[in-house]
Amino acid sequence: QVQLVESGGGLVQAGGSLRLSCAASGRFFSTYGMGWFRQTPGKEREFVAAITWNAGNTIYAGSVKGRFTISRDNAKNTMYLQMNSLKPEDTAVYYCASDPDGSYQYSAPHIAAQYDYWGQGTQVTVSS
Repeated sequence: QVQLVESGGGLVQAGGSLRLSCAASGRFFSTYGMGWFRQTPGKEREFVAAITWNAGNTIYAGSVKGRFTISRDNAKNTMYLQMNSLKPEDTAVYYCASDPDGSYQYSAPHIAAQYDYWGQGTQVTVSS
């Protein structure tokens, strides 16, 4: 059974930083593409960033590009999201997810339906 567990969320002032972590169980992690999504009440889950299995390619939503950095450590079965220059509009529950298409060769990383396992989410709140 695959499990993804996010951590690192919290309350931060605008302009501040947070680092989210996504710890994965199982042997699959090093071969899977991984993504971060976020969701606010009443809205659909929104793509934030994705990373290929070997970290050779990273993809970002336009709203976070230049402020957020996605990374992974396959030896630790962990993915990260470094979030800098946070804005109130970044407030959301952040989820990590796994995609068996490790290189995103056949799948589009921004489409939530293509991810097979999801974490429970971690709340990020940015105050103005």
